[in-house]
This record gives sequence, C-alpha cells and structure tokens, in this order.
Amino acid sequence: MEIGTRTQFCGVIGNPVDHSLSPALHNAAFRAVGVDCVYLAWKVERIGDALRGLKALGNFRGASVTIPHKVAAVPFVDEIEPTARRIGAINTIVAEGGRLRGYNTDASGALRALREGGVVLTGQRIVMLGSGGAARAIAFAIAAESEVEKLVILGVDQQELTTLVHDLRSQTSLPVENEGLNEDTLRQVLPEAHVIIHCTPVGMVPRVDETCVPASLLHEGLAVMDIVYNPRTTRLLREAQQAGCRTISGLEMFLHQAVAQFELWTNRSAPVDVMRAVLESHFS
Repeated sequence: MEIGTRTQFCGVIGNPVDHSLSPALHNAAFRAVGVDCVYLAWKVERIGDALRGLKALGNFRGASVTIPHKVAAVPFVDEIEPTARRIGAINTIVAEGGRLRGYNTDASGALRALREGGVVLTGQRIVMLGSGGAARAIAFAIAAESEVEKLVILGVDQQELTTLVHDLRSQTSLPVENEGLNEDTLRQVLPEAHVIIHCTPVGMVPRVDETCVPASLLHEGLAVMDIVYNPRTTRLLREAQQAGCRTISGLEMFLHQAVAQFELWTNRSAPVDVMRAVLESHFS
C-alpha cells in the first residue's frame, strides 16, 4: 500500500496477533467519522529503531504498543503522561509537532468500563487478582482517580507483586495490602469485598474451563470485572452472574481503551457504537 501525503496512519507495534482486532476496529471508526487515516499492523523486533523511523515520517499520527514493548517503548518517546509514567508502561503513542507522547489507555479504559458498568469505586473494598502489567495499570488508575477504602492485590509472582505494592505505597496514597493468590486468601478477603478485578490469563482461550475463584465464594452485592475478553463470557463471569453479581466483560475494557486511543489520535469523539459493533460481530 502506498500512503499518500494527505493520508495519516496509525498502527499496532509489537505482536499483531495479540491485537488482530485493532485494525478492523480503528479503520471502521476512521471511516465512520471521515478521518483520512489508515491503521496498520507491524511486527517489530527493535522498538527504538521502529519509533525513530516512524517519527521521521511526516504522516505518522500515532500507534498502539503491545506485548512485548509496552515498557521498552518508554525511553523512546519525548513525553509521557503522568499516570503512564507512574505505571512505567505505555500502550499508546501520539505524534504531534515532531514529538512523541506516551499514554496508557489500558488504565483509563478499565475505569471507564467499570463506571459504565455501574460500579462505584469510591469507599469500596477492591480485590485485584494478578499483579502483571494490566493489574499495574488498573491499580495506578484507581489510585489516581478513586478514593477507595482498600485495594487488596493477590498475586502469583512474589517479586512482581512486591514491586507493585512498593511502587503504589511510595507513589500514591492508596491503602493497599497484598497476599498470594490461593483459595485460602480468597476465603479471607472475598466475604468483605465489594469489587473483584481479575487480571490473570486464567479462563482465556484455550483454558476456558478454568477460574481463579471458586463459585462458592461469589455473593450478591459483589461486582466482578474480568479483563479476559476471549471468550466474551468467561467461566468466572458466568458463575458470578449465577451468584447474582454485577459483571463487566473484558470486551468493555478492550473497547474503551481503543476509544481513548482513537480520541487521542483524532481529537474527535469516537464512534463508540460502530466500534462496539465490530467487536460484537467478531465474537458473535
């Protein structure tokens, strides 16, 4: 494809397989609002070289950054938004005036999904399962935008968990506790929890019959968000619905992080209905 001087372009940098939906999603949105832009997928090995090359192109507008480059890309942008800096990872780049600015819309996308799902975080006790990159982004977003009563993080990787909790305590005023992720700790913390945010790959295709949370520990009054979006309804969400919990699909976070990216690149309101239709068509 030859990209003309008028056409701007964005794209996903990293492993395009991880975000195979993104080109269809964003290109449909560009068409819907009449933006002369095309979104492409690039498999990139050397992130620094890739960003220097893209920065030199006058019609490069921005990019999604995916695994394994979300942390590695940080030194190669000129500016970084404050929450993304605290997280230490970016998933979005905006090019403007010859400079690259990094953002993390995983964080804002998760909060928007929770809000639109009717979940109030202020004053609530939240249990987060997992301590990896997505959990880190969401935890810092919660710290920046919500006055929660307490965040309990249950993790598997002890070093990763310890680092996340240390960073939250040193950089924010968020009340945070941590334990290992196992059934005993779940039995201790879930009876008093208001919100569960599941941030591990358990339950994702092909492990669709697995869950971190025994169904017997789910109860009415609990809100459950699973960031896994394939399948759309995980075993955790299915059992949470059966227990009378409010549930939020990972597809909502995926949608809203993409909506935030679109609005950063275009300075226009995203056609959310069009983008949702692309996702629902894919998973129908």
